[in-house]
Amino acid sequence: MIRCIRLWTGADGHSHFEEGQLQLGPGQHGKASGLPIAALELSFQETPSPASGDWHQDPIPQFVLTLSGTVEFEVHSGATFIIQPGDVLIAQDHSGSGHRWRLLDDAPWRRAYVIYSTNATLHFVGAG
Repeated sequence: MIRCIRLWTGADGHSHFEEGQLQLGPGQHGKASGLPIAALELSFQETPSPASGDWHQDPIPQFVLTLSGTVEFEVHSGATFIIQPGDVLIAQDHSGSGHRWRLLDDAPWRRAYVIYSTNATLHFVGAG
């Protein structure tokens, strides 16, 4: 199971999130593997600690794969969630009030951004 948070803009114009997991299927050599999702672009970013990001939306549909650092995200309602290394964020809040974040530990936030096509099947299974 790979922990995944989906972040999107609701009909109310505010960002919302849902915890779930990425669906796995059979992989090579008998190991579980994520089902394939076509990627358009891959990039990396590092933000040293301490750091935070003010209210913003994500510019395009993308996965954010956290490699190091523990990050707390907050949406307009005040609800928060935490991303840790190994977690996946599906960023789909491209309009509205957006979200903000802050690093919770001394590690830099190292992450990979994977831009995917808007018609891709994401294989996200919500917990609720």
